[in-house]
Amino acid sequence: MINFNWIIENLLVRKTEGSLTDVVITADWRCNGSQENYSGTCYGSCSFAPPTGSFTPYPDLTQEQVLGWCYANGVDKSAIEANVTAQIQNQINPPVVSLPLPWVPHVDVVVADAPTAV
Repeated sequence: MINFNWIIENLLVRKTEGSLTDVVITADWRCNGSQENYSGTCYGSCSFAPPTGSFTPYPDLTQEQVLGWCYANGVDKSAIEANVTAQIQNQINPPVVSLPLPWVPHVDVVVADAPTAV
């Protein structure tokens, strides 16, 4: 099972927007996924229109709230998680591999056991 971790890495704010201060205009987000020893990531930015209606002061914002804004403004959570899942699946079962050249004879290498002291 893949564990996903969504984080907001950075916020850009407009110092004043009408009568409001420190208005978030862009959020940089990242989705990390991991399964055992495999991992994948996807990141991006999401821009927001000036707020209308309720306004949360900058110090009161939570990561969950800003992620919700991202999902509501075009960040497709399911598609991003599918992308991270594909990255991990391609590590587990690589779709492209390098095989030995068919015209080069295969040589078995035999390693002898090291002698033991008596």
